[in-house]
Amino acid sequence: MPAQSIPPIGRRSDDVIIAPDGSEVRLLLTDAHGATRCSVVEVSIGAGEASRPVRHRTVEEAWYVIEGEGEVWRRPPDHAVAEASPIRVSGGDALVIPTGWAFQFRALPEAGLRFICVTMPPWPGTEEAVEVAEGGPWPPTL
Repeated sequence: MPAQSIPPIGRRSDDVIIAPDGSEVRLLLTDAHGATRCSVVEVSIGAGEASRPVRHRTVEEAWYVIEGEGEVWRRPPDHAVAEASPIRVSGGDALVIPTGWAFQFRALPEAGLRFICVTMPPWPGTEEAVEVAEGGPWPPTL
């Protein structure tokens, strides 16, 4: 049996990636760090900004809010936009974006919003996110 190497430590990337929803993403853990069943990133948007509404084809996400205050709108497949109400989030809150659910988020005007996002399985690329025609409750600003 071959010896298994110890995965390297991840560190917040200085490089910013713009996600399909318009938010800023910084890589934390990827396959380069030995993550084979998930990926971990830091997501942020500025004060008063709202993402574009999207849904994911194959991944589930778990979010943990680090700082700021905002709102998150999540809609199950086959539900009307009006059936989904936004929830308020702030530092210390955690939530799930199930596979196939439409979602949108925004930061309140007083401060930006920053959260850790774990994607399972690992994020496959920008084609994973699909724009939602009947979108969330806010006009996107990103």
